[in-house]
This record gives sequence, C-alpha cells and structure tokens, in this order.
Amino acid sequence: MLESFKRFFSPQPTGPDWRDVADWARERGLAFKRAREDEGFVIEGELGGRPVRIEWGPPQRSYIEGRELRIRMELKLPADLQMLLLSRPLMEQLEKQTFERFTEGMQTQIDTSSPEEIRWLVMFGKVDLSTYRVLRSHFAAVASLPAAGMAWISGALAAQLERALGGLLANDPPFVLMTLRGRSYLRTRLIDPDPISLTSAVAIFEAAVTRALEVAAHHGESGQEWAPSGSTAWQSLGTDEPPKRRG
Repeated sequence: MLESFKRFFSPQPTGPDWRDVADWARERGLAFKRAREDEGFVIEGELGGRPVRIEWGPPQRSYIEGRELRIRMELKLPADLQMLLLSRPLMEQLEKQTFERFTEGMQTQIDTSSPEEIRWLVMFGKVDLSTYRVLRSHFAAVASLPAAGMAWISGALAAQLERALGGLLANDPPFVLMTLRGRSYLRTRLIDPDPISLTSAVAIFEAAVTRALEVAAHHGESGQEWAPSGSTAWQSLGTDEPPKRRG
C-alpha cells in the first residue's frame, strides 16, 4: 500500500511507461535503469549468485528488426565449449545470405567482422535434434563439440524452449542462444517488453546457464566423445570455393 501511495504522489517519469518492468526487476532484487534518450533500458543484478545484464532497445544485429532483448552472464566456461542454438528460420536466412555472398563473388572468405552466429554455421558441426519432435521444427544448433551441444540442450533447456513456443517464441522470431568466450548470451526480437516475456526469457536463459555449467563440469572427462568439429579460432575457408550448404 505504501509503495502505491509513493508512486501516486511521485513525479511520473517522461518517456515510455516501463513501471511494470521496473517493478518486475525490483521484485527479483535487480536494478532497473532507463537508457539514454529512452531508447531502451538496462536491468542488472544477480541471478543464481552470478552477475547478469539484461538489455532491451535498438538491435545490435542486422537480422533483428524493431527492438531486441539481450541477456548475458559470465560463466568462465572452457574456451572450446562453443555452442549455438537459434531459430530455424534465422538459421536458414543466415545460411542463404552467406551462400549468396560467395556464389555472387561478393567476397572470397568470411572475415572476423561477421558475427559469430554466421561464422559458426560454417565452422561447426550441426547438433542432431531429430529426437526432439517439436524443437527440430523450430530450432537448429551447431557446436564446436556437437555431443556437448546435444547435452546442453537436453532436459531443462529443451523443456523451456518448447514451453516458450506458445508465448515469447511464438511464430519463430529471430532468436539466438549461445556460449562464447566463457559467457552465455541470449538475444531475440521483442517489440514490446512486458513482465511475462521477460520471465520467459530469463527462464530459458537460466536453464541454458545451468545446463552449460553441468556440461562444463564433465568437459574433458575420459569416455566423453566430445571431439572438436572445427578450430575454435576463426580461420579462412579458402579463397576460391564458397561454403557448402549443410543438409
């Protein structure tokens, strides 16, 4: 009741009304801050005892239009544990664009300015999602260690992804979940931020973090057939041949 009176008599901020998002953050012990010129917001604090940063605003990737939600967390994962899951339409779009650049002679190699999402689709082996009847129609995955990628997706993460198909990820918006340089990242198109969407995104992210840490805990153990499918450092594909489409 006291909080309601405070909000009623306090001067209301100009710009978009994100009070419900600010309340959502405060209830979870997170700090909410508007970005400059009200182009978005940043939420920071801890999830599961680890610092997390949640951002919403203009997209940082050209394949996302409108507004983008981003979440990242430092996990100190092994450097060669590089895993990527993305919405299937986005994978097909990125593969098509990359293939056309090569076949039309626009470039002879993918340089390091290309996002990891694009480079990894060429570099790494695909994760076999054939056992996931629902997920395989909506998502695709690649990994430097495909078996580790499969272990990452299984269980809680697969369940959260399937659940989000009825809400946050309905109609297959551009969506990326990955581990890179020891960190975990999530990004997706989100035009209108609201507590329900943020809760869904955080649930996916927390499941991904938990599974990544579990996979990392067994990384390198004897008997684990997690042989790398490609170099973890970017290397040229060659100067003459375009990348081959994956089946």
